[in-house]
Amino acid sequence: MLNIAIRAARNAGDIIQRASENVGQLKINFKTQNDYVTEVDRMAEQEIINVIHTSFPNHGFLAEESGKQSGDDYVWIIDPLDGTTNFLHGFPVYAVSIALQHKNKLQLAVVYDPLKDELFTAEKGGGAMLNNRKIRVTQPNSLKGALIGTGFPFKSKKNLAAYLGMFSALVGDTAGIRRAGAAALDLAYVASGRLDGFWEIGLQPWDMAAGILLIQEAGGVLTDFSFKDQYFQSGNLIAGSPKMHQLMYKAIEPHLTDNLR
Repeated sequence: MLNIAIRAARNAGDIIQRASENVGQLKINFKTQNDYVTEVDRMAEQEIINVIHTSFPNHGFLAEESGKQSGDDYVWIIDPLDGTTNFLHGFPVYAVSIALQHKNKLQLAVVYDPLKDELFTAEKGGGAMLNNRKIRVTQPNSLKGALIGTGFPFKSKKNLAAYLGMFSALVGDTAGIRRAGAAALDLAYVASGRLDGFWEIGLQPWDMAAGILLIQEAGGVLTDFSFKDQYFQSGNLIAGSPKMHQLMYKAIEPHLTDNLR
């Protein structure tokens, strides 16, 4: 199954890279505020589904653009182009994200960066890899010197004040906070030690499914803002090593509103 997912991700990456040479010619549609979809998103997603469906015709899908397709106990969660806005602007941070659930348990993950040809993979119980080399989360003892990733609540401003409080609480104690605009890559970077931690409000399952398993298999932990594993339901996520997660949660918790808990 992992080999099929890798093939699908690489095929989608080829479509994305070919399209990047003519971004100005692409048809762009407006989905919601500050959220766009292009024909490349749809083409890449269809390619992923076609590759997987050929090998596993009874499996289901949950994909960003085409939605839910029912199947058996296996469900593939797909973001064909995480970072569409970056892609449209030529900002070189975007990726393909594919995860597989079996009976609601994550089993495998692929995040592919076609620009750098970096392939992040994980299998349940088998560890996490970057281009076939094992990766682990960092193990910092404090926020001092830590590099933290985040994502702004750009689709809705209702949580902006709470988010800014969290940002303020963390930025003074850390080495810096980065907002690159592709959550799948942010989470892969936590798994590989490029970021020490990550938090965001309002993610979708396809934004984080693959990254969640990568971090878990790299020795990290993830929860929602209630210190539970309901992140798919809430869309809210804190991730890092066990110690970093605890430190980040302690800083964030005073700024949580009732609707974020």
